[in-house]
Amino acid sequence: MKKRLTFSVLLAIFLIVLDQILKIWIKTHMYLGEEHAIFGQWFLLHFIENEGMAFGMSFGGINGKIFLTLFRLIAAVFIGYAIFKMTKNEVPKRLLVFTVFVFAGAIGNVIDCFCYGQIFSKSEYFGAVAQLFPESGGYAPILQGKVVDMIQFDLFTINFPDFLPLIGGSAFNFFPAVFNLADTWITIGLFAIILFCYKPLSQFIVSWEHKKANNTQPKS
Repeated sequence: MKKRLTFSVLLAIFLIVLDQILKIWIKTHMYLGEEHAIFGQWFLLHFIENEGMAFGMSFGGINGKIFLTLFRLIAAVFIGYAIFKMTKNEVPKRLLVFTVFVFAGAIGNVIDCFCYGQIFSKSEYFGAVAQLFPESGGYAPILQGKVVDMIQFDLFTINFPDFLPLIGGSAFNFFPAVFNLADTWITIGLFAIILFCYKPLSQFIVSWEHKKANNTQPKS
């Protein structure tokens, strides 16, 4: 158990640190809207910020922002507790690894929401880049920091001919969303669990519920 728990903690720290290093570099070296091509126009670094949802989406103003931050924190705590239980239940290592990916992604974006408004100055469009620990203070109260996104895969765009009804003259971008490494960890973890770990996850849930039921039964 101890080795599996240590492995899970180290993997989570590694993934969270990677996510935060890239976000801090982007925040302190690029202005909002700045874009750099990595592999032609297929893979771009494109700096945007959002209110806390994945892939650049927003939700519900300040109240929605606080709700999302707290919800993500509660979800991360629950996943972390599940990981601890998995290390005791000897689940397959692949399930443990992919669950750690989801946990690390959730924590990575929680850090942005909790801390970034306090430790960074505001990023501006086509202006000066943000400063880390500015003398004048951060740009937002605690829980209201914005999530930093920067990865964009513009794989292909379809331009529809003008003569087509309804869609003529418009363009379809295959995947316009901008995201970050934390979103990537969550996506990899969830898809891998669904594709490769459905059975061991089901067995773990049944075992967990069975143990909880036995612990709540009165002892004779």
